This record gives sequence, structure tokens and C-alpha cells, in this order.
Amino acid sequence: MFTENIYTVTSPYREDMIIKGYSFGKGDEAACILGSERGNEVQQMYICSQLVKALKELEANGCVSAGKKILVIPVINSLGMNVGEKFFGVENQDINRRFPGRKTGDSADRLAEGIFSKIRNYTYGIQLTSFYMAGEFVPHVRMMETGFQNTSLANLFGLPYAMVRKPTPIDTKTLNYNWQNKMTAAFSLYTNRTDTIDEKSAGQAVAAVLRFLTRMGIIRYESHSGYISHVILEQDLTDVHTMSGGIFKGLVSPGEDVRYGHRMAEIIDPYEGYVKETILAPTDGIVFFAHTDPLVTEGDIVYQLIHRLHE
Repeated sequence: MFTENIYTVTSPYREDMIIKGYSFGKGDEAACILGSERGNEVQQMYICSQLVKALKELEANGCVSAGKKILVIPVINSLGMNVGEKFFGVENQDINRRFPGRKTGDSADRLAEGIFSKIRNYTYGIQLTSFYMAGEFVPHVRMMETGFQNTSLANLFGLPYAMVRKPTPIDTKTLNYNWQNKMTAAFSLYTNRTDTIDEKSAGQAVAAVLRFLTRMGIIRYESHSGYISHVILEQDLTDVHTMSGGIFKGLVSPGEDVRYGHRMAEIIDPYEGYVKETILAPTDGIVFFAHTDPLVTEGDIVYQLIHRLHE
């Protein structure tokens, strides 16, 4: 294992923020795995730390293929993580909305450009990330529909689902989109936690990444075959909205099977404690995303459902 400084953010008021990368093997830039870009992505940082631990052991046993290099960057926004802020710097910028970055831009632009210049030539890019809405997912791998996406490769992670997302204008500034534009096969991997650690889904993510690296001939590792992934399109999910705001009491979790009319959640009046709204399943399906914050506002998406696979 070789530790390298990927990028340094200088500051006149505190010590410099050094973004560290851990490389394994030598040769072609085969795979880059990137973790926390936001200061609350503790689960993503933890998964990367476990990958560094596993890859260090595999390299010591000669299990990294000759002529292949793997780079793991566990944390980009360590400043936000240290001070308990989700976004970066005094401008409060989301780094994953600044790619490919600019050398002459603000601090987030320069940071994104500095990172991207080091990782844009890797054959495979795996980003451990979180969603813009607070909640939990069924573990899955996601990719942008740019014309360069490859769902067959996504299946090699062995996760239950592989999702294809049609990009919106704001998505063109994400790492996944810009990686694909540079002909990197890019994947975003989601687990069911962000700001807390869930050992089960973290272990599932570590196994999925190692399984993919094995199947691409980058490492030699004995792994279980995992799932045969079901490919879904984001636009085919059924969004379940609230009709009122209040205290959210969820009754189902990601991965659960629900039937039409099933009670999924209650919205409780925050002052008088009565149930303002009972949210019922609008269709038969599997819970793909579930809201987790204790409060909701009117019109929020609190669940996303996958239609039953036999339909």
C-alpha cells in the first residue's frame, strides 16, 4: 500500500486540509473508489476504510493483479466532517455538484478540479455516496443514462438492484456524470445509512466492490456470487407523497413487500398528538426508499416503491 496526497486545501486560519489516497498495485489505472464527499457521509467513509483494510491484506498476499492499480480515497470533505457540516467551506457548497471543477473557480471548484484531474483516467470508478433526501435505501448500484452506461457491468456487483437514472441539468455537475463523459465506467453505490454506521449494509457494500474487482480481473478474491441484479429505471418507481406536514412515524422499511392499501406511515400533529394522515400503499410493490427524518412537510416524498417483479 502506498499513501499519497491527492490534493491540499490551504487555509490562513487553520491547518491545511490534505485529501489522502491509498493505492494498491502498480500499472494501469484500473479502479478508483471514492468515499465521503459530504460531511455527514460517515457510512461511506467507514466502507472505504474497510476496503483499505481488505485491499492491504490482499496486496500483502499477492492478490492484486500484475499491472493493475487501485486507488481508494475515503474522504474528500474532511473539513465538513470535522466541524459537523454537510457541505464544504464558507460558501457551503456541495462538492458533488461542482465537477469537473475549475482551476480559477471558488474553493469548491478548485477542489473538484484537483480531485478529478487525478481520477478521471481510471477504467472503473466507484463512488460511495448518499441521496439528497434523508432516508434509507435498499442497497443498490446506480448509474447515469449518458449513453455510456453499461448495466451488464453493474450486475457484476451482485447487489439486489441496479438503477439507471435519466440525468437532469443539475446532474451534469456530479462526479458520476463527468466520469462517464471521460469514458470511465462509473457507478454510484448506495447503502441504507449515511450519518450512522450500519455494519450489515456496510459489509454488503465491501463485498460488492471486492466482487466487482474480482470479476474484472483486478484482484483475486474468493467471494460469494451475490444477487442477480434486477435492473430498474428511476422513472418507473412509484413516489409516495404526504398530504400534510407533521411528525413522521414510518411503519415499513426498505426491502419490505407491501400490498395496495397497506398502512405505510402516519403523520402526527406536533401540537395535539392526533393522527393527521395515514399513508397507504398506492400499489403492490417493494419499498425501495424510505424517509427517516422525524419531521415532514406537505408534499414530501416519503417512500419510493418498485412494482412487484412478477407483474
